[in-house]
Amino acid sequence: MTQHPSAHADPGSAADGAGRPDGSAAAPLSPAPLPPHGERGGGPPLAPAGRGDGMPSRPDGTGSPQRRGPVTRVRAAGAHAARTSAARARADRLRFLDAATRRITRSMELDETLRELTAAAVPAYADRAHVFLRHPLPLADGAPDAPTVLRAHGTAPPDGALPMAVTRRLAGLLRGRRPVFGDGPATAAVLADMLGPAAGPAGRRSIVAPLLGREHAMGVLVLTRGAHRPAFTDDDLFVVSQLATLAALGIDKAVRYGHEASVADALQRAMLPQSLPEPTGVRLASRYLPASRTAQVGGDWYDAIPLPGSRVALVIGDVMGHSVTSAAIMGQLRTIVQTLAGLDLPPAEILHHLDEQAERLGGQHMATCLYVLYDPVQQRMLLANAGHPPPLLVHPDGTAEIMKIPTGVPIGVGGCAFEATEMAAPAGATLMLYTDGLVESRGSDLQTGVEQLAARLDGHATARPAGPPPLEALCDEALRTLGHGDRHDDVALLAARLEGVEPETVTYWYLAPHPRTAGQARRLARRALRRWGLDDLLETTELLVSEVVGNAVRFATRPISLRILRTDVLRCEVGDDSPLVPRMRHAQLSDEGGRGLWLVDQLADRWGATRVSTGKVVWFELEVPGE
Repeated sequence: MTQHPSAHADPGSAADGAGRPDGSAAAPLSPAPLPPHGERGGGPPLAPAGRGDGMPSRPDGTGSPQRRGPVTRVRAAGAHAARTSAARARADRLRFLDAATRRITRSMELDETLRELTAAAVPAYADRAHVFLRHPLPLADGAPDAPTVLRAHGTAPPDGALPMAVTRRLAGLLRGRRPVFGDGPATAAVLADMLGPAAGPAGRRSIVAPLLGREHAMGVLVLTRGAHRPAFTDDDLFVVSQLATLAALGIDKAVRYGHEASVADALQRAMLPQSLPEPTGVRLASRYLPASRTAQVGGDWYDAIPLPGSRVALVIGDVMGHSVTSAAIMGQLRTIVQTLAGLDLPPAEILHHLDEQAERLGGQHMATCLYVLYDPVQQRMLLANAGHPPPLLVHPDGTAEIMKIPTGVPIGVGGCAFEATEMAAPAGATLMLYTDGLVESRGSDLQTGVEQLAARLDGHATARPAGPPPLEALCDEALRTLGHGDRHDDVALLAARLEGVEPETVTYWYLAPHPRTAGQARRLARRALRRWGLDDLLETTELLVSEVVGNAVRFATRPISLRILRTDVLRCEVGDDSPLVPRMRHAQLSDEGGRGLWLVDQLADRWGATRVSTGKVVWFELEVPGE
């Protein structure tokens, strides 16, 4: 009887021996031993059997994954949490550096850069930030040198920490060029010198980083953490290194910009009038405000030029653009205007020649200019405009008026004619000339700004008692239209109180050029001075009038003009049609002539000779006794 295998037999054993030649039962299946690695042709070791999804198979070959024990799962979870925490920390550091970069690099001023540095570091990364900069800060040029003195900067510098001499330990830290923890012996001593009691707790709770500019060591940055926060780690050294680099470059940029802005501002101020003249019949006041340090220097200018006949030229202009080049072009244009005004050309012709000269300087340079010729004797003014904002006329009663004159095209456009407008200049009125920086802003256009300025000056007059407002107060009131905040353009303001000359203080004659004209001029001058009660000046005035008129007779071909004005000084003007300007020379003892102008130079308080379009004018002034 055949014996059947049991149902519980080992599945690895054979049920019968049919498959074997001898009919014996098959041996149980078992894994064959693996040959040594070297005996498999040098191939890689065989990988354990698996399921193809990366999970190991069970030893029984069923392909089911092994179950991890509690210890394995805890270790895997801990490793994953550590990797996640490290990645989050790296992302936080990158976000911090990105935000700090935007804050520190957006300013051009030193104080603002330091404030942004402190705001970026505290409290996001440290509890306190201390900045020590070398004193004085180095300029951009020059060979690099070691700092000798550091000065604390910031809103709350440590007590007793400014100024501080650079010790050997601190110099060594600067030469190291890398941030270090504050727990080292040498660094701890440096911190004690710089911060004193504010050094904070011991350990890795402070980092000292050199501030290295492009060419110079700028100073030191110190960050500290209190005991309630985690201590700094090695990764923080990299972050502080990047922060110190950003801060040093920002400080270096601010120093360079401040130096360049100071040079440009000094250049522009040197090209403006150092003082205003005191011509007859007009009082002058001016203001100049440079643009904010965050903006570049502009090309605004103003001028007051005394002319023959007691006239005065009032000029204001603005070179377009903001740069040192604009300031240089402004200086050249101002010099050209002064030269043209000295030729006594009409205002429209002066702008025409100025436009030609601007084209020679380069077609890319344009400017606006307003030229006003004021005659206090006739109480008239002649105006010509080249694209400049219109002037304001503040009447004696205080009401302000926008003067309607042709605008014209800017200087430098070329090929355009300029038009002059003649107007009355009432005594006691104030002429206000200004640049667009006073009336134009990002929030309002030019026309709106001009109207607001006129309304403000008009309102200022109604709040005062009757009579013309004080000139200086009027200038201050005009500047109040600027408000607060940064100015993106410079401002020039020239105010002229048109007082005029009373008719009874002026005498005027035309004299034929013949040998007896000098004696006739002496008699006319004597008559005028006696009428004004200036007997003390009779002898000197007669002598000087005789010498100047006698010199004009030698060259004139047409009648000679003699005008005498009595204001705060006695002024005498002699004009003729000869363009030859007399020159003072030193006569020899044997010379019969050549001493006339020498006498004028010795006896007059002031004198001069000016070439005009109709010839020349020689004038002198004497101080009035008691004035």
